[in-house]
Amino acid sequence: WPLTHEKLRMLYELVDKQLQQGHIGPTTSPWNTPVFITKKKNGKWRLLHDLRQVNAVTESMGALQPGLPSPTTIPANWPVTVLDLKDCFFTIPLVERNGPKFAFSIPSVNQSKPMKRYHWVVLPQGMKNSPTICQMYVAQALSGMKLKYPQMLIYHYMDDTLLAEHLQSPDLLARATEETRAALSAHGLQIAPEKVQKEQPWKYLGWKISMSTVQPQRITLRTEIQTLNDLQRLLGSINWVRPLLGIDNIQLSPLFDIL
Repeated sequence: WPLTHEKLRMLYELVDKQLQQGHIGPTTSPWNTPVFITKKKNGKWRLLHDLRQVNAVTESMGALQPGLPSPTTIPANWPVTVLDLKDCFFTIPLVERNGPKFAFSIPSVNQSKPMKRYHWVVLPQGMKNSPTICQMYVAQALSGMKLKYPQMLIYHYMDDTLLAEHLQSPDLLARATEETRAALSAHGLQIAPEKVQKEQPWKYLGWKISMSTVQPQRITLRTEIQTLNDLQRLLGSINWVRPLLGIDNIQLSPLFDIL
Protein backbone atom coordinates (compact mmCIF):
# COMPACT_ATOMS: atom_id res chain seq x y z
CA TRP A 1 0.00 0.00 0.00
CA PRO A 2 1.42 3.40 -0.93
CA LEU A 3 2.72 5.72 1.80
CA THR A 4 4.18 9.17 1.39
CA HIS A 5 7.69 9.77 2.72
CA GLU A 6 6.28 11.70 5.69
CA LYS A 7 3.83 8.94 6.60
CA LEU A 8 6.48 6.25 6.22
CA ARG A 9 8.80 8.17 8.54
CA MET A 10 6.02 8.57 11.12
CA LEU A 11 5.10 4.90 10.77
CA TYR A 12 8.67 3.92 11.66
CA GLU A 13 8.59 6.24 14.68
CA LEU A 14 5.27 4.89 15.94
CA VAL A 15 6.32 1.28 15.48
CA ASP A 16 9.63 1.93 17.24
CA LYS A 17 7.70 3.46 20.15
CA GLN A 18 5.52 0.35 20.45
CA LEU A 19 8.65 -1.80 20.30
CA GLN A 20 10.35 0.19 23.08
CA GLN A 21 7.23 -0.06 25.25
CA GLY A 22 7.17 -3.83 24.86
CA HIS A 23 3.84 -3.94 23.03
CA ILE A 24 5.24 -5.66 19.92
CA GLY A 25 8.19 -7.88 19.06
CA PRO A 26 10.04 -8.99 15.90
CA THR A 27 8.51 -11.99 14.17
CA THR A 28 8.78 -14.32 11.19
CA SER A 29 5.06 -15.08 11.34
CA PRO A 30 3.40 -16.08 8.06
CA TRP A 31 0.42 -13.93 9.06
CA ASN A 32 0.47 -10.38 7.76
CA THR A 33 -2.20 -7.67 7.76
CA PRO A 34 -1.73 -4.00 6.87
CA VAL A 35 -1.03 -1.08 9.18
CA PHE A 36 -1.55 2.59 8.41
CA ILE A 37 -1.49 5.89 10.25
CA THR A 38 -3.94 8.76 10.65
CA LYS A 39 -3.45 12.24 12.04
CA LYS A 40 -5.48 13.18 15.12
CA LYS A 41 -7.03 16.60 15.74
CA ASN A 42 -4.10 17.60 17.96
CA GLY A 43 -1.67 16.97 15.10
CA LYS A 44 -0.26 13.75 16.52
CA TRP A 45 -0.23 10.54 14.51
CA ARG A 46 -2.03 7.32 15.43
CA LEU A 47 -0.96 3.79 14.43
CA LEU A 48 -3.86 1.64 13.20
CA HIS A 49 -3.77 -2.06 12.40
CA ASP A 50 -6.40 -3.37 9.98
CA LEU A 51 -7.37 -6.73 11.52
CA ARG A 52 -10.56 -7.33 9.57
CA GLN A 53 -9.18 -10.41 7.81
CA VAL A 54 -7.96 -11.86 11.12
CA ASN A 55 -11.31 -11.13 12.74
CA ALA A 56 -13.08 -12.93 9.90
CA VAL A 57 -11.41 -16.24 10.85
CA THR A 58 -11.47 -15.69 14.62
CA GLU A 59 -14.20 -17.30 16.72
CA SER A 60 -16.17 -14.62 18.55
CA MET A 61 -16.21 -14.74 22.33
CA GLY A 62 -19.37 -12.66 22.40
CA ALA A 63 -20.10 -9.67 24.63
CA LEU A 64 -19.87 -10.88 28.23
CA GLN A 65 -21.06 -7.42 29.31
CA PRO A 66 -23.51 -6.54 26.55
CA GLY A 67 -24.67 -3.25 28.05
CA LEU A 68 -23.42 -0.29 30.06
CA PRO A 69 -24.02 -0.19 33.84
CA SER A 70 -26.45 2.62 34.59
CA PRO A 71 -25.41 5.14 37.27
CA THR A 72 -29.10 5.91 37.91
CA THR A 73 -29.04 2.99 40.38
CA ILE A 74 -26.67 4.89 42.69
CA PRO A 75 -28.65 6.15 45.72
CA ALA A 76 -28.77 9.91 46.24
CA ASN A 77 -26.04 11.49 48.36
CA TRP A 78 -23.62 8.58 47.95
CA PRO A 79 -20.11 9.92 47.29
CA VAL A 80 -18.40 8.53 44.20
CA THR A 81 -14.90 7.96 42.87
CA VAL A 82 -14.22 7.22 39.18
CA LEU A 83 -11.01 5.57 37.99
CA ASP A 84 -9.85 5.44 34.37
CA LEU A 85 -7.38 2.77 33.29
CA LYS A 86 -4.50 3.87 31.08
CA ASP A 87 -4.05 1.97 27.79
CA CYS A 88 -6.04 -1.00 29.08
CA PHE A 89 -5.47 -3.24 26.05
CA PHE A 90 -1.73 -2.61 26.09
CA THR A 91 -1.40 -3.79 29.71
CA ILE A 92 -3.01 -7.19 29.07
CA PRO A 93 -0.59 -9.79 27.65
CA LEU A 94 -1.54 -12.07 24.78
CA VAL A 95 -1.12 -15.81 25.09
CA GLU A 96 2.27 -16.36 23.44
CA ARG A 97 1.01 -18.77 20.80
CA ASN A 98 -1.59 -16.25 19.60
CA GLY A 99 0.78 -13.32 19.07
CA PRO A 100 1.96 -14.31 15.56
CA LYS A 101 -1.61 -14.08 14.25
CA PHE A 102 -1.42 -10.32 14.76
CA ALA A 103 1.63 -9.65 12.60
CA PHE A 104 2.28 -6.71 10.31
CA SER A 105 5.09 -5.47 8.07
CA ILE A 106 6.49 -2.01 7.41
CA PRO A 107 8.13 -1.26 4.05
CA SER A 108 11.44 0.45 3.43
CA VAL A 109 12.00 3.58 1.37
CA ASN A 110 12.09 2.69 -2.32
CA GLN A 111 12.15 -1.02 -1.33
CA SER A 112 15.85 -0.61 -0.55
CA LYS A 113 15.89 -3.35 2.12
CA PRO A 114 13.68 -6.17 3.41
CA MET A 115 10.50 -5.20 5.20
CA LYS A 116 10.50 -5.39 8.98
CA ARG A 117 7.82 -7.58 10.52
CA TYR A 118 6.41 -7.49 14.05
CA HIS A 119 3.53 -8.98 15.99
CA TRP A 120 1.62 -7.81 19.04
CA VAL A 121 2.41 -9.33 22.44
CA VAL A 122 -0.45 -7.45 24.16
CA LEU A 123 -4.13 -7.16 23.23
CA PRO A 124 -4.22 -5.40 19.86
CA GLN A 125 -6.72 -2.65 19.23
CA GLY A 126 -9.09 -3.67 16.45
CA MET A 127 -9.20 -7.36 17.36
CA LYS A 128 -12.86 -8.22 17.85
CA ASN A 129 -12.33 -10.15 21.09
CA SER A 130 -10.11 -7.53 22.74
CA PRO A 131 -13.03 -5.70 24.44
CA THR A 132 -14.44 -8.95 25.85
CA ILE A 133 -11.03 -10.10 27.12
CA CYS A 134 -10.52 -6.67 28.68
CA GLN A 135 -13.86 -6.91 30.49
CA MET A 136 -12.98 -10.37 31.82
CA TYR A 137 -9.51 -9.31 32.92
CA VAL A 138 -10.67 -6.19 34.78
CA ALA A 139 -13.54 -8.16 36.40
CA GLN A 140 -11.01 -10.68 37.71
CA ALA A 141 -8.83 -7.88 39.10
CA LEU A 142 -11.83 -6.34 40.92
CA SER A 143 -13.36 -9.59 42.19
CA GLY A 144 -11.53 -9.44 45.54
CA MET A 145 -12.69 -5.87 46.17
CA LYS A 146 -16.32 -6.79 45.56
CA LEU A 147 -16.07 -9.59 48.10
CA LYS A 148 -14.35 -7.39 50.68
CA TYR A 149 -16.75 -4.47 50.31
CA PRO A 150 -20.20 -5.99 49.56
CA GLN A 151 -21.90 -2.80 50.78
CA MET A 152 -20.24 -0.77 48.03
CA LEU A 153 -21.33 -0.32 44.45
CA ILE A 154 -18.40 -1.18 42.20
CA TYR A 155 -19.21 -0.82 38.51
CA HIS A 156 -16.82 -1.29 35.65
CA TYR A 157 -17.05 -1.24 31.89
CA MET A 158 -13.90 -1.65 29.83
CA ASP A 159 -11.38 0.81 31.30
CA ASP A 160 -13.80 2.83 33.48
CA THR A 161 -14.43 1.88 37.12
CA LEU A 162 -16.84 3.56 39.53
CA LEU A 163 -16.97 3.15 43.32
CA ALA A 164 -19.84 4.48 45.45
CA GLU A 165 -20.47 4.10 49.18
CA HIS A 166 -22.58 5.67 51.89
CA LEU A 167 -19.73 6.58 54.23
CA GLN A 168 -19.64 4.63 57.45
CA SER A 169 -16.38 6.34 58.35
CA PRO A 170 -14.73 9.48 56.93
CA ASP A 171 -12.01 7.62 55.05
CA LEU A 172 -13.83 4.47 53.92
CA LEU A 173 -14.22 5.43 50.26
CA ALA A 174 -10.67 6.80 50.13
CA ARG A 175 -9.29 3.58 51.63
CA ALA A 176 -11.33 1.41 49.28
CA THR A 177 -10.16 3.51 46.33
CA GLU A 178 -6.51 2.98 47.22
CA GLU A 179 -7.07 -0.75 47.67
CA THR A 180 -8.81 -0.86 44.29
CA ARG A 181 -5.84 0.90 42.70
CA ALA A 182 -3.52 -1.66 44.32
CA ALA A 183 -5.67 -4.58 43.12
CA LEU A 184 -5.67 -3.28 39.56
CA SER A 185 -1.93 -2.60 39.71
CA ALA A 186 -1.29 -6.17 40.91
CA HIS A 187 -2.77 -7.34 37.60
CA GLY A 188 -0.57 -4.96 35.62
CA LEU A 189 -3.39 -2.45 35.03
CA GLN A 190 -2.38 1.18 35.31
CA ILE A 191 -4.52 4.06 36.56
CA ALA A 192 -4.28 7.36 34.70
CA PRO A 193 -3.64 9.74 37.67
CA GLU A 194 -5.01 12.78 35.85
CA LYS A 195 -8.32 10.99 35.28
CA VAL A 196 -9.10 10.00 38.88
CA GLN A 197 -12.34 11.83 39.76
CA LYS A 198 -13.02 12.41 43.44
CA GLU A 199 -15.23 15.50 43.32
CA GLN A 200 -18.64 16.02 41.73
CA PRO A 201 -19.75 16.25 39.02
CA TRP A 202 -18.34 12.85 38.08
CA LYS A 203 -18.28 11.87 34.41
CA TYR A 204 -18.84 8.17 33.76
CA LEU A 205 -19.80 6.31 30.58
CA GLY A 206 -21.42 9.32 28.97
CA TRP A 207 -23.20 10.44 32.15
CA LYS A 208 -22.64 13.42 34.44
CA ILE A 209 -23.29 12.47 38.05
CA SER A 210 -23.81 14.68 41.09
CA MET A 211 -24.88 13.80 44.63
CA SER A 212 -28.54 14.17 43.66
CA THR A 213 -28.80 14.01 39.85
CA VAL A 214 -27.69 11.96 36.86
CA GLN A 215 -27.86 13.42 33.37
CA PRO A 216 -26.36 12.60 29.97
CA GLN A 217 -23.20 14.37 28.88
CA ARG A 218 -23.42 16.36 25.70
CA ILE A 219 -22.39 14.18 22.76
CA THR A 220 -21.53 15.36 19.25
CA LEU A 221 -22.08 12.84 16.47
CA ARG A 222 -19.63 13.22 13.58
CA THR A 223 -21.47 11.89 10.54
CA GLU A 224 -18.85 12.71 7.89
CA ILE A 225 -17.23 9.30 7.56
CA GLN A 226 -14.03 9.17 5.51
CA THR A 227 -11.87 6.62 7.35
CA LEU A 228 -12.31 3.46 9.42
CA ASN A 229 -11.35 5.46 12.50
CA ASP A 230 -14.17 7.95 11.79
CA LEU A 231 -16.63 5.05 11.77
CA GLN A 232 -15.22 3.64 15.00
CA ARG A 233 -15.65 7.03 16.70
CA LEU A 234 -19.23 7.36 15.45
CA LEU A 235 -20.16 3.90 16.72
CA GLY A 236 -18.51 4.72 20.04
CA SER A 237 -20.66 7.85 20.38
CA ILE A 238 -23.82 5.95 19.42
CA ASN A 239 -22.98 3.34 22.05
CA TRP A 240 -23.21 6.01 24.78
CA VAL A 241 -26.73 7.08 23.80
CA ARG A 242 -28.15 3.62 23.14
CA PRO A 243 -29.75 3.24 26.61
CA LEU A 244 -31.48 6.62 26.25
CA LEU A 245 -32.84 5.98 22.74
CA GLY A 246 -33.67 2.30 23.08
CA ILE A 247 -31.31 1.25 20.27
CA ASP A 248 -30.47 -2.48 20.32
CA ASN A 249 -27.58 -4.48 18.89
CA ILE A 250 -29.67 -5.77 15.97
CA GLN A 251 -30.31 -2.23 14.75
CA LEU A 252 -26.60 -1.40 14.95
CA SER A 253 -25.33 -4.66 13.45
CA PRO A 254 -25.14 -3.35 9.83
CA LEU A 255 -22.76 -0.60 10.97
CA PHE A 256 -20.65 -2.94 13.09
CA ASP A 257 -20.46 -5.41 10.19
CA ILE A 258 -18.60 -2.75 8.18
CA LEU A 259 -15.77 -2.90 10.73
